Amino acid sequence: MVAAGAPPPPPAPTGGAALAAATRRSLSLTDLPEPRGGALAPRAGALRPPPSPPSLEPEDAAGGLPLPEPYKIKMVESITLRPRAERQVLLAAAGYNVFGLRSDEVFIDLLTDSGTSAMSDAQWAGMVGTPQAYAGASSFYTLESVVRDLFGFAHVLPVHQGRAAENVLFSCLVSPDSGAVVPNNWHFDTTEANVLRCGGQPVNLTVPEAFDTALAAPFKGNMDIAALEALLSDKGAGSVPVIMLTATNNSAGGQPVSMDNVRQVSAIARRAGIPLFIDAARFAENAWFIQRWEPGYEGRPLREIVREFFSYADGCTFSGKKEALANVGGLLCCNDAALHETLRNLSIVVEGYPTYGGLACRDLMAMARGLMEATEQRYQDHRHAQIELLAGLLRERGVPIVEPPGGHAVYIDAARFLPHIPAHQFPAQALTAAVYAASGVRGVEIGSSCFGHTNPETGEFVPSRLELMRLALPRRVYTSDHLRYVAAAIVALHGQRDSIVGLRRVYATKLLSHFTAQFQPLDDAPAA
Repeated sequence: MVAAGAPPPPPAPTGGAALAAATRRSLSLTDLPEPRGGALAPRAGALRPPPSPPSLEPEDAAGGLPLPEPYKIKMVESITLRPRAERQVLLAAAGYNVFGLRSDEVFIDLLTDSGTSAMSDAQWAGMVGTPQAYAGASSFYTLESVVRDLFGFAHVLPVHQGRAAENVLFSCLVSPDSGAVVPNNWHFDTTEANVLRCGGQPVNLTVPEAFDTALAAPFKGNMDIAALEALLSDKGAGSVPVIMLTATNNSAGGQPVSMDNVRQVSAIARRAGIPLFIDAARFAENAWFIQRWEPGYEGRPLREIVREFFSYADGCTFSGKKEALANVGGLLCCNDAALHETLRNLSIVVEGYPTYGGLACRDLMAMARGLMEATEQRYQDHRHAQIELLAGLLRERGVPIVEPPGGHAVYIDAARFLPHIPAHQFPAQALTAAVYAASGVRGVEIGSSCFGHTNPETGEFVPSRLELMRLALPRRVYTSDHLRYVAAAIVALHGQRDSIVGLRRVYATKLLSHFTAQFQPLDDAPAA
């Protein structure tokens, strides 16, 4: 946290050449070195530097006019910046864990992009007009039609959110007595927890480039193909009930997965007779990166790219709280009829009848409409331009971020931001707490509180390989001025970073501990 007497953040820059360069900067050829060795080396020639992404204020070709957001505001929600002294008291009461803060205690909330989108008038209108029914809801058939057309899977089960889909899938496929291993490019928190809860071993096989946060290389979310083949050779296909592939790769900084990578993973899975499931929470943002970066996809409609990407998989788990632009909901999809029957039968027990899946029927309609809106080109262009605006403002002032910026968030490398705080003192958690204390902005820790674990043989704490603070942008919620405030606050904090101290964790659960963990600024309190 920051000392109580620290000066307030300076005003955000509003113009000038430096700001223009920051907001419009895109990757250049020199930013994209050839991937280093390993599984990516044979495919390096298939990758090319991305063209400049559209600026947040692109010039209209006809009139030279700046273009604003592709929507207008119809309803507003008041937010309040509480005094610094009050924020420090609230933070201490929450155990220096921002999950413990009430939403009305937060000024700008970048904790997550999950369930926090602003829905469109078309979504609301569809919800109002949706009849409620326990079985055979018309909105289910609308959603099923959209999903089949967009994703291409034969069978669609609605669930109340993405982790519910993971619960059903792994409960059916992972046996605690089988020594099951579940490889993924990188499991996010609930995926990992659900594999562990079912008695499986989650294994992360991210490409090495992902761990160099300053390296602006494309598709750093890819699975390491050589590592996957080595795992299957070592464990045997019979020990692997399912292969997962997360797009985009949230744990690695929102980094995308290439079409070439999913194609290769699919080929390996099919040769081994193992189903491949996509964790598809941010599928459309991933498609946008493929459209911009991968040869042969420039100019291809996003929905065509999405359909091809899913064609290499046998099914998917999906949180509708992200790119269905809904506040609740999720999907579990597959092609195999026998597997669908197994999944459906458990879903009835834990989620509800298959045509409502634990949701009000209106929520199914919101997801159906949201899936179409999330795959509109102008929506995705603006979404990524907002990310680049925030990333550019931070990058220009020397704040270390994960490069290239991901599709749903800007990630700050807390290990580089706070080099004086070792991993066992939770630098990403300390930074997250300090940002809230200084500005009222709530980000989230993606580091050793989230992914650290205790070695069962030695009892030693094993920290996460990355210490990140994620600033996730809710969709269609905040304006450019909100993001400029966030950037100015973090830049000011970066100048005071030596005043931030490490944390001691005093309470933690076995699974998903970061949600409820408690911390204290470094003192003599006993560690959990």
